[in-house]
Amino acid sequence: MNNHNLPLLPKLGDIETIAVLKQLARSHQALAELKGVAQGMPNQGILVSTLSLQEAKDSSEIENIITTQDEVYRSDYNAQCFLTLAAKEVHHYANALRDGYEQVQRTGLLTSNDIQTIQAGIENNAAGFRKVLGTVLKDTQGDVIYTPPQHPEEVLTLMDNLTQFINEDTLCDWDPLTKMAVIHHQFESIHPFYDGNGRTGRVINILYLVQQGLLDTPILYLSRYINQQKSRYYQLLQEVRDTNDWQSWLLFMLIGVEQTAQQTTRLIVEIKIQMQQYKQKLREQLPKIYSQDLVNNLFRHPYTKIDFVQSELQVTRQRASRYLDAMVDIDLVSKHKIGKENYYLNDRLFVLLSDVGSSEND
Repeated sequence: MNNHNLPLLPKLGDIETIAVLKQLARSHQALAELKGVAQGMPNQGILVSTLSLQEAKDSSEIENIITTQDEVYRSDYNAQCFLTLAAKEVHHYANALRDGYEQVQRTGLLTSNDIQTIQAGIENNAAGFRKVLGTVLKDTQGDVIYTPPQHPEEVLTLMDNLTQFINEDTLCDWDPLTKMAVIHHQFESIHPFYDGNGRTGRVINILYLVQQGLLDTPILYLSRYINQQKSRYYQLLQEVRDTNDWQSWLLFMLIGVEQTAQQTTRLIVEIKIQMQQYKQKLREQLPKIYSQDLVNNLFRHPYTKIDFVQSELQVTRQRASRYLDAMVDIDLVSKHKIGKENYYLNDRLFVLLSDVGSSEND
């Protein structure tokens, strides 16, 4: 079946089967543990900074925008300095995710305008919803497998219905995680933008969990799971359109929530352990320069540099340089001259993040 036949939500019938309900319990438990561990961080902003770039890297990779940890962390969004075009796209995604998170925090809503703003941030343009006919989705052989809604009025109607479904909890009594999976499928099937639909849809997943209070911060690392099972992900998206098999799709997404919540929980526990060890070593060996802000800087930026320390600690450039060189001397960071600039790498954190990103079966 190539042409779309999208119902207005929530008209899908009884999709929460016994198998789905059992998995929902496991997924909620894993999410609750993640939320609790994250709340134990003295500064959750560190997680948002570091993990949003991880999420951005993996989400972009699904769309064949490939970059490395090294290129991502050595790029600087605020200075608009990027090592590669792919790293630039990853940073645009991460910034759009953070902006969307702040908007949801302010309003408690995720509106059609918010979604367009997120997509504009990812794509760095303001084309908005599709207005030109002819968009089709093709498989790797180039065959058309799905034709999304074509007419601009229909795209608008479906998006208005979707955002109403996102923001009004009284429309149905499905579990929020069921709703997240349905929202993702509906959004990808509407395919409202010319480009950036996949990445925008994955940002919506995270922000919906925050909006529903299942997470305080956008740290669920779902794109890695989708990336590792990309062909299955696309297959199940299409199977729902062709056969209305919601159970397989829901289980796929719910298992993804459970597994990535568990992975992210372990990652945060390790980050907290490392932060405590760095704090102790700084206090003991460099008591004159120790501050929590300095520790935070090393974990907000796996690659830090003089500018970052100067700005975040409000110290002179000379003092920031002295702090970093002193930490090189006690092996907390390693110094790398790249081009004209010195970078200071938190090697242990970098290895930790790289291991999580490359793990196939955690």
